[in-house]
Amino acid sequence: MWALGVGAVISGHFSGWNYGLANGWGSMFVATVIIAIMYLGLTYSIAEMSPALPHTGAAYSFARSAMGPWGGFLTGLSENVEYVLTPAVIVFFIGSYMTSIVGTDPSLQPLWWIGFYLVFVGLNVVGVELSFRVTLTVTLLALACLVVFWFSALPHIDFNRWAMNVGTDGGELVDGNGPFLPLGFKGILAALPFAVWLFLAIEQLPLAAEESVDPKRDMPKGIIAGMFTLIVSAFMILWLNPSVTGIGSHALGSSGEPLLDGFKAIYGDNTAKLLALVAVLGLVASFHTIIFAKGRQIYSLSRAGYFMPWLSITHGQRKTPHVAMVLGSVTALAVMFGLWFGFGAEKGGKIIGGTLLNMAVFGAMFSYFMQALSFILLRRNMPNIHRPYRSPLGVGGALLTMVIAGVTLYFQLTGDPTYTQGVLWVALWFAVCVTYFGLVGRHRLILSPEEEFAMAQKEKTVSP
Repeated sequence: MWALGVGAVISGHFSGWNYGLANGWGSMFVATVIIAIMYLGLTYSIAEMSPALPHTGAAYSFARSAMGPWGGFLTGLSENVEYVLTPAVIVFFIGSYMTSIVGTDPSLQPLWWIGFYLVFVGLNVVGVELSFRVTLTVTLLALACLVVFWFSALPHIDFNRWAMNVGTDGGELVDGNGPFLPLGFKGILAALPFAVWLFLAIEQLPLAAEESVDPKRDMPKGIIAGMFTLIVSAFMILWLNPSVTGIGSHALGSSGEPLLDGFKAIYGDNTAKLLALVAVLGLVASFHTIIFAKGRQIYSLSRAGYFMPWLSITHGQRKTPHVAMVLGSVTALAVMFGLWFGFGAEKGGKIIGGTLLNMAVFGAMFSYFMQALSFILLRRNMPNIHRPYRSPLGVGGALLTMVIAGVTLYFQLTGDPTYTQGVLWVALWFAVCVTYFGLVGRHRLILSPEEEFAMAQKEKTVSP
């Protein structure tokens, strides 16, 4: 359980988070503190809800029990956006790393995307046991790679000179020693979506509830241990990577492979490429794990009737939701190919690594808001359901999660036209799916385990 949670997130410590450094190191630091607080409120809430409602539906089943079919559908739909687009962004970074390591032409990056999707969708189709073994192995190797980088970087850092080299105009300060918040409060807001990348997808852990031996015991321990592991790793990489001599926050703010840049500065190009090949495992860990989550998430929504029923067809021998995984992956590749060939490699790559990342974050933020709200409503409306674990942060922690998620959503909608464009595409997808659910899906709900639980609890509530 710990490896599944950490593995889902760890790629964000290798690439993606660093774009927030364009707003200054201090902005990224404050944003990371804020987002870490939000995730603590979220994970403690999930740690209480998941053993009380141990269903594959996870976020959707929490919201379904708390807010009815529409609440469950909107929460599941927002998570669906996250789990379809997040692997797309990760495989883009994998392609970027592999292009630098192997020396292939940048225009051939789409071949790396196809290859990695084929391999890791295939592994997930083969079976849960193999999938979890791969997850554990690559997660441990990814963390080992990060630890090697931390200890390698320590003798080669000059924090004030390199990490603090972003000026008030966003430009590079040649001598460093810049202001803590060069772009002021707005810089913190702009960095929030990228700070999310350091923790994004830890909430997927309850999707493995029906595969867990003892979810009532294992889920709370796994998600909380995973969250604190990620907090330590996030602040270590935030401190050390921009501080390495010869790199700096300004350069990392637009880098597609920040850890590789760090290794190159320390060891030179040849040795760095060998280490970076290991670093790709961090991206692979998240890519592989979120493909698992995507399959379970689409499957659970389809099994209950929220999505089209044929999406819950499982493999005849392996019993894995292969249709859901394949369709989700083909959709992600179609989006990537459309952007890459529609806008050209350079601009398309920036959109995938930036706008698509923010689209995934938007879906995640909406689902976090809904999950925290579900926690509060379940505490109020179902106080007597068996809760093997109770969040020490309680309703206050859930409220804080809602506030921070709401602020991040607001900035994505109003703060930057690049973010807003991505959010509008997500809104279009929401409109299509809501129309389907309103006209068709809500009339075809099936008595899945999470639906049965929600209906049973409603009957208890209204009965005299």
